Amino acid sequence: MEVPLADQLDLLIRSRTPILWIRSLEEERVEMLLERAAERLGGRRLFRWDFIGGLRGAPGREGEASRNPMAALDLLGPVPEEQGAILLLKDFHRYGDDAGICRRLRNLAAELRQCPHTLVITAPQWRLPAELEDSVAVLELPLPDGNEIARLLASIAAASGEPLEPAVLAELAGACHGLSEQRVRQLAARALAQRGRLGEADLAEVLEEKRQAIARSELLEYCPSEASPADIGGLEALKHWLEQRHRAFSEEARRYGLPLPRGVLLVGPQGTGKSLTAKAIAHSWGMPLLRLDVGRLFAGLVGASEARTREMIQRAEAMAPCVLWIDEIDKGFGLGVGGGSDGRSDGGTSQRVLASVLTWMAEKSSAVFVVATANAVERLPAELLRKGRFDEIFLLELPSPAERGAILDLQLRRRRPAHRIGLQVLVDRTEGFSGAELEQTVIEAMHLAFAEGREPGEADLIAAASQVVPLSRTAREQLEALRQWASSGRARPASPPPA
Repeated sequence: MEVPLADQLDLLIRSRTPILWIRSLEEERVEMLLERAAERLGGRRLFRWDFIGGLRGAPGREGEASRNPMAALDLLGPVPEEQGAILLLKDFHRYGDDAGICRRLRNLAAELRQCPHTLVITAPQWRLPAELEDSVAVLELPLPDGNEIARLLASIAAASGEPLEPAVLAELAGACHGLSEQRVRQLAARALAQRGRLGEADLAEVLEEKRQAIARSELLEYCPSEASPADIGGLEALKHWLEQRHRAFSEEARRYGLPLPRGVLLVGPQGTGKSLTAKAIAHSWGMPLLRLDVGRLFAGLVGASEARTREMIQRAEAMAPCVLWIDEIDKGFGLGVGGGSDGRSDGGTSQRVLASVLTWMAEKSSAVFVVATANAVERLPAELLRKGRFDEIFLLELPSPAERGAILDLQLRRRRPAHRIGLQVLVDRTEGFSGAELEQTVIEAMHLAFAEGREPGEADLIAAASQVVPLSRTAREQLEALRQWASSGRARPASPPPA
């Protein structure tokens, strides 16, 4: 059972943890959290320090140690031990690499273990020096949960004189899930300035705020999509499975006892509709689609990749319910020739990032549905394919004759809605074509017809198909290995077996 954050904080302070790092961007929320903890723990004093303002909260000593990080570490010295105090240092993580400050922190850690004073450093990221690892405890401050956001919105609405109806409050709090407390306050202030009250009209603004947060992150890309399952030819078994999983997001499913769906891994050769399926899932489910570029997780600085991974997870959960699309996951986390992930000599960074992602996927309680796509399944590490990471693994094979006919007809009707072209001969001549190659065949046939100022016909399609060298010929060995891997029961076919 998860221990409440307030209880974790109280325990760390009462057990004389000398230095505590609260990992968060929300300084005001950290201050409020510490104020409440100080009250609960017998009225301890709370002091604050930042580089510009110096010491605050100590009458007669205001402004001490301004622009002097070393002196800031001596601010607790004059405080009587029997009084008990908490000193909150802001921006202090920037000075941890200084040899003198690092040494003073180690000395201070030994001193604080003998008295009821606690040093708290708040920062979203900190490359903790190895010498301080045993002296610093880390406490994650998660984004406010639904109950905290609901209480905040209710108090703001009540203060404005326009209390929220319970149903509207629940909907608005759900929409704000994943935003920081400061962002929620800003959105509420904007709504009050524009309309004088909070209400359903603010939902669109909340979504826009989340989209902007995604754009600022540079890790995730917001992908608007108009694709739907009707735009995918074939793959009926996969479509049926996805419809079942969509229903599992409902409150009815929660009452039934079903957990939230985790995600799906789509493997198969290029051009078989994996990316299109990811877009269709998001559109048909009415969820935003976030695309993760795995390469952006691997930053240059040591420790930065892990921090970026935490940020990515946090931002994805901020958009929940949503679809997180990890495109070509085999290139980002695949095994290289030397056995390392993607062949990197990165000191294990890629393995740690992969472990963080996999742990989150297995344990997440948020409505983030992960859709991962892969072309080269033999490069995927075994831990990624283990049961419990994804709800299911599907193999998207080259289309069957019936599916080729459906794809060709769909592509033609999308561009020439009134076409009456017979497709059976073309279906027979496109064996081994992928969906993308069939689409290109239709486009090339239209180019041929357009150049002569007429409607495309069967002859144009056959001529266009004869110019395509399908992947099934150029990568025959790879496709056969993929089929053998899937035939051992490791993946379900995305298309039903032929009747």
